[in-house]
Amino acid sequence: MKIGVLGGGAWGTALAQVAARGGEPVTLWAREDDVVASVNGRHENALFLPGVPLAPSICATSDLAALSDCETLLIVVPAQFLRSVLSQLSVGNRTMVLCAKGIEAGTQKLVAEIASELHPGAPIAVLSGPTFAHEVAKGLPTAVTLACPDIDMYLPLVDRLAQPNFRIYGSDDVTGAEIGGAVKNVLAIACGVVEGAGLGLNARAALIARGFAEMTRFGVARGGRPETLAGLSGLGDLVLTCSSTNSRNFSLGVGLGQGKTAAELLADRRTVAEGAATAPVLREAARAAGVEMPVTEAVCALLEGTPVRTVVDALLARPPRGETA
Repeated sequence: MKIGVLGGGAWGTALAQVAARGGEPVTLWAREDDVVASVNGRHENALFLPGVPLAPSICATSDLAALSDCETLLIVVPAQFLRSVLSQLSVGNRTMVLCAKGIEAGTQKLVAEIASELHPGAPIAVLSGPTFAHEVAKGLPTAVTLACPDIDMYLPLVDRLAQPNFRIYGSDDVTGAEIGGAVKNVLAIACGVVEGAGLGLNARAALIARGFAEMTRFGVARGGRPETLAGLSGLGDLVLTCSSTNSRNFSLGVGLGQGKTAAELLADRRTVAEGAATAPVLREAARAAGVEMPVTEAVCALLEGTPVRTVVDALLARPPRGETA
């Protein structure tokens, strides 16, 4: 099974490295010409994953047509750009494994819903979980969820991608796996704000727990299962991204907590903090579904310029309630 990877950022490059272990040929599509030149000439993505030697069997390209001989496509394009890229791609009945995390602005659609709309004949799976790209690319132990509609799709993908240091756990809950990955990006911003504002570890732990409750309420409302959200693609990913500055979303939150504006923090980024785009879409979707998400509402207020102290005071002034209500 030849693998093609769409997206030459850190995560796409790390997944290409996973797929190339053992000398398997992998085609990596990237928008940036300097990424293509770096991967092909130096076997390194110097822009997005510097210092990590890449397998020589990875061939980078900026031509989507070069993916035509790939039997399976790992889609690692950010959610807000996915529709544009997939609309230019001929997929047919090839399997698409969706590896980006987010909700599309305007439509409130999950990544799998966008892919199904544009390519209704293609089998679709979702790969998600607690993954920092540089650790995966270096071969450090990692575990992820692979959500597929049926076992016949799951087994060949596991056979091709799983390794001792890249464990893949199966699920048939595609929606739940997607919700966890999308919502945790927003919650990671909130936890970064706690760090940046010096609010303490107690506050961060409370925020993770209450954020997880929000994730579960919204996920179930959209058709996901609680046990999926309590697994690698939900709680596991939430814990990772809410506790390290290696997370782009957490780092954005740290800056907001220190009093910087979202505009100045996002202005010069080459990488995408997906939570910043997802937060307002998630707020709209939650309101439409009648799901209460106060932490998400707080993140939106911060991104829109409300002072940190005002937002924190509003959260702390919420009336008491039962924990499982």
